[in-house]
Amino acid sequence: MPRTVLVTGGAGFIGCAIAPALLAAFERVVVVDSLHPQIHPRRRRPAALPDAVELVVGDIADPATWDDVLTRVEPEVVVHLAAETGTGQSLTESTRHALANVVGTTRMLDALASRGIRPRRIVLASSRAVYGEGAWQGEDGEAFHPRQRTAASLATGQWDVPGAVPLAMDARSVEPRPVSVYAATKLAQENLLRIWATSFGVEPAIVRLQNVYGPGQAMANPYTGIMTLFCRYAREGRSIPLYEDGEVRRDFVLIDDVADAIVAAALVPRVSETPLDIGSGEVQTIGAAARAIAAAYGAPEPHVTGRFREGDVRHAWADITAATEVLAPWRPRFDLQAGVSRLTAWIEEQPDVPPLTP
Repeated sequence: MPRTVLVTGGAGFIGCAIAPALLAAFERVVVVDSLHPQIHPRRRRPAALPDAVELVVGDIADPATWDDVLTRVEPEVVVHLAAETGTGQSLTESTRHALANVVGTTRMLDALASRGIRPRRIVLASSRAVYGEGAWQGEDGEAFHPRQRTAASLATGQWDVPGAVPLAMDARSVEPRPVSVYAATKLAQENLLRIWATSFGVEPAIVRLQNVYGPGQAMANPYTGIMTLFCRYAREGRSIPLYEDGEVRRDFVLIDDVADAIVAAALVPRVSETPLDIGSGEVQTIGAAARAIAAAYGAPEPHVTGRFREGDVRHAWADITAATEVLAPWRPRFDLQAGVSRLTAWIEEQPDVPPLTP
């Protein structure tokens, strides 16, 4: 039987990016994707997905999809990307997120178990969102996990935790404490996979991704892709609006580096039982990222709005030490400036960049 990798959600942004390397490493690459119109408005196979990849159009939360796929495919490795990803959207469409992220995962695991299929490894693309506000260090030098920020405190402009400084997100030391429905479903995915895989002798490989951006990201999706959104403002000659005070910190990691990390997680001889944090190796404020994009387009300076989005965390960036050790020789190759250059160049090649609404 040929060496086969099965990728759920593999027709999306990350799936298209990892496909070439998977084709080089496996004899057969099979993608299961619903082609959801929020990501695929025309419901067509994306041009970025190589022709050699077998695409099965189906919903992973539907048992019929797995009945179809697993009668023809026995994967050595599964890369589980399929998920609903909108942080704010998840607060008003909780069932949609739970169905795709939680039930979709259990349907997959049940289908594998019922057919006696035991992949060697299942790679899960999780999210930094599982950490919530993460860990902070108080004036006494001790680390602690703050409570979720409330709408009332945010409305008064209390952005940071008083008397404390944020710490990098690191699965070895920072507890997951979700503050959005999306994050809760991603943590549920992690727990479900870990329990199932341990019981059946399958290797779970969990990677927690920071803010992924770059060429290929859906420009019309209002719930993901802040860097792409910033580019759309700047290319129209508009000032980029910044939430809170513009000092929110993020770890913007280019899709190329994320793709390399996920492929490494699928291929390295040994993986970690602890989730691996995948980021750029640097931290930026959203203001700095916006200014870099504005400069690339010659747009006006970004402006602070003081607005906020419920479910967002104040600061988030990764300590990638463990990831560079386990996934060696992987390490991020692109800094912010290089990433912005790649993103803006790609956008200018697109024939149908959607205009912003007034």
